[in-house]
Amino acid sequence: MADKLALPLLIPSPPHTKPFFSQDFHNKKTHHQRPQPLTPLLNDLLQPNSATTQPPRHLSPIIPRKTRRIGKHNDPNKGKPWSSHLSSRGEQIFRTLINPDFQSSQIDENLLNLVGFHGNQSEFSSKSLSLDVLGLVQGLVHYKKFDLALNVFDWVKKHYKDSRKALRGSIVAVIISMLGKDGRASAASSLIRGLQKDGFVIDVYAYTSLISAYAGNGRFREAVAVFKEMEEEGCQPTKITYNVILNVYGKMGMPWNKIESVFESMKSSGVVPDSYTYNTLISCCKRGSLHEEAKRIFEEMKFTGFMPDYVTYNTLLDVYVKSRKPKEAMDVLKEMEGNGFSPSIVTYNSLISCYARDGLFDEAMELKAEMLAKGIKPDVFTYTTLFSGYEKVGKDEFAMRVFEEMISLGCKPNICTFNALIKMHGNRGRFAEMMKVVEEIRECGCVPDIVTWNTLLAVFGQNGMDSEVSGVFKEMKRAGFVAERDTFNTLIGAYSRCGSLDQAMTVYRSMLEANVSPDLSTYNAVLAALARGGLWEQSEKILDEMKDERCKPNECTYSSLLHAYANGKEIDRMCAFAEKIYSGEIEPHAVLLKTLVLVNSKSDLLKETNRAFLEMRERGFSHDINTLNAMVAIYGRRQMSMEASEIVYFMKESGFSPNLTTYNSLMYMHSRSSDFPKSEEILRDLMEKGIKPDVISYNTVIYAYCRNGKMKDASRVLSEMRKSGVNPDVITYNTFVASYAADELFEEAIDVVRYMIKQGCKPNESTYNSIVDWYCKFHRRDDAVLFINKLRELEPRISKDEISRLSARVAETA
Repeated sequence: MADKLALPLLIPSPPHTKPFFSQDFHNKKTHHQRPQPLTPLLNDLLQPNSATTQPPRHLSPIIPRKTRRIGKHNDPNKGKPWSSHLSSRGEQIFRTLINPDFQSSQIDENLLNLVGFHGNQSEFSSKSLSLDVLGLVQGLVHYKKFDLALNVFDWVKKHYKDSRKALRGSIVAVIISMLGKDGRASAASSLIRGLQKDGFVIDVYAYTSLISAYAGNGRFREAVAVFKEMEEEGCQPTKITYNVILNVYGKMGMPWNKIESVFESMKSSGVVPDSYTYNTLISCCKRGSLHEEAKRIFEEMKFTGFMPDYVTYNTLLDVYVKSRKPKEAMDVLKEMEGNGFSPSIVTYNSLISCYARDGLFDEAMELKAEMLAKGIKPDVFTYTTLFSGYEKVGKDEFAMRVFEEMISLGCKPNICTFNALIKMHGNRGRFAEMMKVVEEIRECGCVPDIVTWNTLLAVFGQNGMDSEVSGVFKEMKRAGFVAERDTFNTLIGAYSRCGSLDQAMTVYRSMLEANVSPDLSTYNAVLAALARGGLWEQSEKILDEMKDERCKPNECTYSSLLHAYANGKEIDRMCAFAEKIYSGEIEPHAVLLKTLVLVNSKSDLLKETNRAFLEMRERGFSHDINTLNAMVAIYGRRQMSMEASEIVYFMKESGFSPNLTTYNSLMYMHSRSSDFPKSEEILRDLMEKGIKPDVISYNTVIYAYCRNGKMKDASRVLSEMRKSGVNPDVITYNTFVASYAADELFEEAIDVVRYMIKQGCKPNESTYNSIVDWYCKFHRRDDAVLFINKLRELEPRISKDEISRLSARVAETA
């Protein structure tokens, strides 16, 4: 299966260029003239919602043409741009239409009056009527009388003989934008189709309005399809069209080379970018953590004469935050303040997030103090960011302090806070508490969002609960949520953690079939799935595909490759890759050094693990619960109890909460030592702290007693294990079988095998090897042969191959 993965993982090209509208609508090509300037309201309707708060300021002769400032503050009609279009009769009819007592049945009378006022249907009368219709439609949109505005449009189209002249492109654009903002993008599309059937010329403003309508309703692929259709029709996009489509490409997570291609097309066609264009491009860099590309766009923006504004600085800062570049983010803050832009709560929240994500909490708390000193009060996002940061590194006590401070100051939790709580409880295996938070969401008047569902999928996935993953996904769809890129990415990760690589790849193929473009997160999720299977060759192929100008790898990408090498037992490749990190050929990011600690510990490479751990400290990177657990684990396996105790002490002193993994490693260490009863003491300790033991916990204590001949104590722990709801696995039973056989208690060993089969636990090779090998070691080969011959009585479904294998094993001892 792995060999077939490379080809479909190629990122699909942007949406096909098949005409969005039926071919019947285009019996002949229409020449589109350069568009006329927009009215102020129309400009506002077409410009994307995330437009910059400040108009462009041209400081360089490189751009000779000045762009007119837009906005209500420069509107002589004081926010009512339609009034300049209305005749005296039009004004009178408009007042009638917005009167609360107006009845829709009266529309015929009023519009006939308007048509009569403009006289015969000459070219001049059509133009003057068009201005009145434009004013009426814009005014009704302003008063949110959307259905009445549509009725006016439909009436003129139906009753006015030369409606194609009266309903000019700007009117169509306003109606399309209105429908889009009202969530009726499909109706907007149907309207344009109908107009084309009736011979109307659809101009750039109508096209741009439809693109914006689709984009505003999250229907990005349809927006791109309209853009392609528009280009095929020879309709030259305007600056606003390009700005909208660049914004759409960014939200779709399109590869940077595709976004850059649109930008270059914009410039080559003579359309001059503005500050909104540059801000949009910088924003497009966030999803892929493209900080180098964002910096280049930022410099080009300044070179072409645009002064960065508040939005520019915050967007660039956010790119550095997503790229985990705190120093560069702080440099942006300094430049921002130096140019007279005061940082806001949004600015500080982004910076706090940057430090908290890498465990740099001293710096994060300093920023919080700086906020307060400047009179900026921390909000729910500030607290939730700090809470999530502490939770991620395992500092649960600090996380709860932040949460309690937030509540005590009257800051009401939002859905992001609840999602963080769900993640914390889920990551600790506290599923009852996790589901209680889900209930609290509704009690507090919040509504679960897509992140809530994705968090539940991720939590169950990382705990190997594949049936729960499937159940949550079904509930999510039943609740009306449609799977989008982040959901697909989460499902890929969830199923791969459950050991279902095939299922993860099925989800990936479903994603492609749903026309959802993979992004950096998708590739990283796929790589993580391959890494768990040790499929390093396939991982290298995926990395090559990413580098092929499709998707820029980041530290998570390289981290997965290291895990793939480790799980594939490719130690030499792993060490060679580590040298690239230490030398700086690949940036020695905190995430990569943490990964080196983990993979070296897992591979039991003590020297290499210590090097990575010390490298983190020397570079000023903070350790998290996972790296500390890795150190406890490798010291525990080496019986280096003093070093393990020092790490645990450091863990507690630094505010980390030892978790189940920590305790299991300590139990393992003591179970192999002369102080083996200590392993059960640790088991009791973790239970007192409210941490539920898992099968590894109980197996470790059982092994400690069996290894030292304390079979009654081992049986007592087994009984307790079953009562707690933790099912024994094959390792549990094999421990008993091996211990009884080693003491020449073969009847007892066979009874254990009989019992495990009865409990639905299938014996494996180790089960039978223990009995056969100990028979032979005690020079009882005949008994071993007899045991093998009677195996079918014990396990009727045992294969012939297994019996032959065991017989050969006995023969080898002869």
